[in-house]
Amino acid sequence: MAGPHRGDGSERSDPSPETAESGGDRADGGAPTNAVTSGATAEGVTVSVVLPAYNEADTIEATVATTLGTLAAFLDPGTFEVIVAEDGCEDRTPSIADRLAAEDDRVRHVHSDERLGRGGALERAFEAAHGDTLVYFDTDLATDMRHLEELVERVRSGAADVATGSRWMPENVADRPAKRGVPSRVYNGLVRTLLRSDLRDHQCGFKAFSREAFEDLRTDVEDAHWFWDTEMLVRAQRAGYEVAEFPVDWEPKGDTKVDLVRDVLGMGSQILRTWWQLSVRPRLSKRVGLVAGGGLALLALVLMTQYIDFGTVLSEMRAADPVLVVAATLVYLLSWPLRGLRYRDILAELGYRERVDFLTGAVFISQTGNLVFPARAGDLIRAYVVKARRAIPYPSGFASLAAERVFDLLTIASMAGVVLIGYTVTGQTAELARAFVGAEGAGRVAVAVAFGVSLVAIAAVGAIAVSARSDRDYVTELVYRVSTDSYADFVAGVIGRFVGDLQTVAGTRTGFARVGATSVLIWTLDVVTALLVLAAFAPALPLVELIAVSFFAVSVGNLAKVLPLSPGGIGLYEGAFTLLVVALTPLGPELALGAAVLDHAVKNVVTVVGGYASMLGLNVSLTTAVEETREVRGAEESPKLD
Repeated sequence: MAGPHRGDGSERSDPSPETAESGGDRADGGAPTNAVTSGATAEGVTVSVVLPAYNEADTIEATVATTLGTLAAFLDPGTFEVIVAEDGCEDRTPSIADRLAAEDDRVRHVHSDERLGRGGALERAFEAAHGDTLVYFDTDLATDMRHLEELVERVRSGAADVATGSRWMPENVADRPAKRGVPSRVYNGLVRTLLRSDLRDHQCGFKAFSREAFEDLRTDVEDAHWFWDTEMLVRAQRAGYEVAEFPVDWEPKGDTKVDLVRDVLGMGSQILRTWWQLSVRPRLSKRVGLVAGGGLALLALVLMTQYIDFGTVLSEMRAADPVLVVAATLVYLLSWPLRGLRYRDILAELGYRERVDFLTGAVFISQTGNLVFPARAGDLIRAYVVKARRAIPYPSGFASLAAERVFDLLTIASMAGVVLIGYTVTGQTAELARAFVGAEGAGRVAVAVAFGVSLVAIAAVGAIAVSARSDRDYVTELVYRVSTDSYADFVAGVIGRFVGDLQTVAGTRTGFARVGATSVLIWTLDVVTALLVLAAFAPALPLVELIAVSFFAVSVGNLAKVLPLSPGGIGLYEGAFTLLVVALTPLGPELALGAAVLDHAVKNVVTVVGGYASMLGLNVSLTTAVEETREVRGAEESPKLD
């Protein structure tokens, strides 16, 4: 498990009594950096109890006394120790723990100057522990201490490798207020369902591990925060260890609240990450990757026939000029190398140099995925591909995708705005408003969403430009407004780097100009494609009007696709496109819908064919790409180029 709590192993060596005593009498009231303070020796100790502590100055002394008394009631003298795993406290907890260790040779103090997270602090303390039975429980003593003997003996006797108290077993359900009980049940239900755990309560802070189980599992556990013990329990079951769950009396202490960062971003993402590692990744193979890649392309083609009723527009489509349709297809093909070029420039601003052909293939694959999965979930494929094939870190991969989306939205919103200004100048805005008010169904919703997204896009770009030139850390400030948990440090760091990379692209004049110019070319070709398709229906429109309506219809149609209601925005694009054409021209709805369907079909077919060809050419698919990330997961992130 990679993380800041991994030291060089020096923490495992206990200082001498003289060092321990002086550590407890420091004039500044502090504690040695990353030190273990203890008067105990390893000889005879079989049970090590760890008390994870963060700012527990008011309770830690009483908790240690209660723990020592409870252990002494059923264990022989000299066979147990109590370790205060103090995790970067900001109060008097370190000095109190030092004093307790100096006064009682059964007490030890593991100190860290920086917060390691709950899991990190526990793992580090277990590493330093002397016993073969490793126990921990929360310092608020919410679990009745009369259960401590059963917890210890379950593991010490060899009856179980791992033991955990439970508040949700049928014979002893804890009386918890809804604000704590409901989230806990939802969390445990997700763990049981997705991670196939047989346990009912994974969060109860009352657990014990054999030394053998801990040493075997610790290298596989990746989380260093609140998910650490859940992951230990799940992986222990998967590894075949005997895990015992028994009911405990538990009384809530304090006012624990739902924490957005910890509970949603932290715990939720860790459940999904563990599910992927344990349930999906072991089933991946090259054969599965090829089958999945082919199925991905075929499914995209099938979906195009499911969301649209082609029967109402077939006659109009049959009359379309095939020469112009072919020309439209060729024009749209020209936009794909430009997409690869733009992605190259974005990555270059982030410090990574890659070939245009490789990046064009990666874009093809991800866009094909977007035709299958809603909410642009196919974008994840590209992040996986560049991580696996070029070791570009995930935060930078996602930042590059976000930068691309920002430029896309800015470009198409600007195109729509320019045309709208043109219609305002010529006095045609009133006709557009009347058409919108009278419209029904998906078209009206799509246009409303499109205009809303355009405003948000412009506001977001402006905010990024402003923050890129500011010395304030707005990201960290925002995270700590909604969370003070230790996991907030990790989340703030990841998001901060993500936004920093995004600001790098948007904040450099040269980069902004290059990426912006390429974006304009890409979407101009997209508009020309739609223009040629419209022209294939012989609409008898003046060229200027044909160009204007094509710009507006394509812009609003693509903005409407942001609404995650269908894969690839199929249906939304056609609805918005049709509404705009009917509103701005004398063309009938049948012709407008036929043009919208054909325009989107041309673009989707090119995307699917290019995506499938790229999968074969690069030997990459969603499954194989994710499988290969295992080879680079533990490697250091590749250094950025100057």
